Amino acid sequence: MLQAWPPERRRIILTHTNDEVSALNDAARERMRAAGDLGDEVRLTVERGTRHFASGDRIMFLQNERGLGGDGVGVRNGTLGTIAQVSAQSLTVQTDDGRSVRFDLKDYNKIDHGYAATIHKAQGLTVDRTFVLATPGLDAHSSYVVLSRHRDGVDLHYGHDDFANQGRLVRTLSRDRAKVMASDYERTAPEQGFAERRGITFGARVAEVARQVVPEKVRDMVVDKEAEVQRVRRQAMVRHARAVNTIFLMQEHRIKASPAQVKELQVARRAFDSVRSRASYDAEAAYKKNPELAGEAADGILGRAIPALKHETEMRINPDRCADRFVARWQALDEARVRQYREGDMSGYRATRAAMGDIARSLERAPQLESLLAIRKQELGIALESGRRLGLDLAFTYGLGLGRSRGIEI
Repeated sequence: MLQAWPPERRRIILTHTNDEVSALNDAARERMRAAGDLGDEVRLTVERGTRHFASGDRIMFLQNERGLGGDGVGVRNGTLGTIAQVSAQSLTVQTDDGRSVRFDLKDYNKIDHGYAATIHKAQGLTVDRTFVLATPGLDAHSSYVVLSRHRDGVDLHYGHDDFANQGRLVRTLSRDRAKVMASDYERTAPEQGFAERRGITFGARVAEVARQVVPEKVRDMVVDKEAEVQRVRRQAMVRHARAVNTIFLMQEHRIKASPAQVKELQVARRAFDSVRSRASYDAEAAYKKNPELAGEAADGILGRAIPALKHETEMRINPDRCADRFVARWQALDEARVRQYREGDMSGYRATRAAMGDIARSLERAPQLESLLAIRKQELGIALESGRRLGLDLAFTYGLGLGRSRGIEI
């Protein structure tokens, strides 16, 4: 039998709602991708919708299936593992108890990313380390569940917008759940009913655990640390943008950049990359497409530059998702265009067509995205193959005007 995964792999983030789980799974995968720990993305349709999976991804099974994998053991609802191989048809997963489970998606698709889970899914789960995101929806029962899923350690995190101070956090985590039947305790946490029948109050016990896990002033320390991280990132982004913008200005005036200017760009790149993986690469990709962003960021105006940088990051690590968003955005605009015309809303109609022209024109600066969308022309309303580039095809099909774009090399 294969050896079990090492302890550092047996960890999970626990929180209250599915929306929070989804956001945390995405954030964890972004960190894994930036660190180079994930393989090539494969887009799969599973029970909960479309997901991207890669070798190295953590995965959770969502339904009992004794026959899965052919070893007679199968998987249980909540079983965790790491993907060893993934294709459009099948997955091979190394479960945390050391087994290799291979299955076809046509037979079993009850899976999701396994970096984070809800409290409901956590009942009966045991891992080496847990990271808990506390929210106002917690109470003594749910807090007991999330604070007792670990073997070695637990980290409790919470936000200043949810809890003004540690006292409010502890009161929330230790409050009794109102209007709950005694039988619920037997069904979901028999150890809780056992304790309470003997006069052991779970609220008090959770409060004690919470105080141990969350030392005094930790919230302020976390908030201050995050604020400092954001400040350093913004500072690095502005410095890098200034260096890039200087190079752009020199090129516009057909003047060769000086050695000092080139060196400053190199130093700024390293500083930016040290606080965000490959940040300078993604930012420069955005600035090449729209040089005005570099000028704005150089002046400390980051409202448009940051989303553009994040878009380039996602295009680099997850281009299929960007293609999905483009198709959805285009289809929504097309529906609005048709509706506005029928209703005689000509002002709205013209504004929608202008927006469609803008995003069609954006493909001139995004050849990778344009290539991905080339096989999805029918979804974009293009019925016939013309041989034109997609942006031009969209303009021709919908009667849109496209301007000329410019690019500057760094």
